Amino acid sequence: MKIATAAYPLDFLPDWAAYQAKISDWVARAADDGADLLVFPEYGAMELASLGGAAVAADLEAALHEVMRHSAAVTDLHCALARQHGVHILGASGPAQDVSARPVNRAVLYGPDGVIGHQDKQIMTRFEREEWDIAPGSGLRVFDTAVGKLGIVICYDSEFPLLARALTEAGAEILLVPSATEALAGYTRVKVGAMARALENQCVAVHSPTVGPAEWCPAVDQNTGAAAIYGPPDLGFPETGIVAQTALNSPGWAIAEVSLEAIARVRREGAVLNHAHWDEQQARISLPVEHCKPL
Repeated sequence: MKIATAAYPLDFLPDWAAYQAKISDWVARAADDGADLLVFPEYGAMELASLGGAAVAADLEAALHEVMRHSAAVTDLHCALARQHGVHILGASGPAQDVSARPVNRAVLYGPDGVIGHQDKQIMTRFEREEWDIAPGSGLRVFDTAVGKLGIVICYDSEFPLLARALTEAGAEILLVPSATEALAGYTRVKVGAMARALENQCVAVHSPTVGPAEWCPAVDQNTGAAAIYGPPDLGFPETGIVAQTALNSPGWAIAEVSLEAIARVRREGAVLNHAHWDEQQARISLPVEHCKPL
């Protein structure tokens, strides 16, 4: 199959029709290139805050509610596009109201037959905790789809290995990593995290970031990143671990063919077997850590 992952710029939109046209064009271009699975970034939905006007988009709390006001229409649009092009789409994440009093950060997965499910971000960054008051989601999900078993680790979540490990132990073959990072350091943290998750779980990690300025919305005013598809640097994958990658801060799709059999093979026959040897750590860390001093 072929995967497309977006380096996605946020636009100040004059109306819903402009958003519909933008998403439709992005999906059509990837589908025309043969993509079966399309991945959009974390907080890409925040451009919908602009539909409430400049004052709403500039207000952290008002922007959340403006984006959520369009959630039903966003679902309808993505379902229609997935059906029209016969593709699976991880939509750009955004705020959603859950059982908690505060919004969660939710990414929804769509297929040709409609909504497959959603994944909420598990671990909040300092900005989400201390300034924006975004709530963590409850629980992880593996999505068993026609394009493989998918797990989703949203941005900061990709920097915590036990989350991805729980997903791969539950069967995930491909990890989707939507992100939104302001600075090069933040992008690098997610990139390194995604590559490490691909290495230790011997799977594919698909990284989709927001890129470019959006100064009209303080939650996502600066965005740095490159879209990429990573694999373990081993049998059947590039020695760098980078299967495809866009230029830094350059909007567009990174597209590559990915084989589920290649994932199964590297887990079975690779030069290293990180996935199979994971549990050997437990015996080592269960022993006391010795403190050594110079003689």
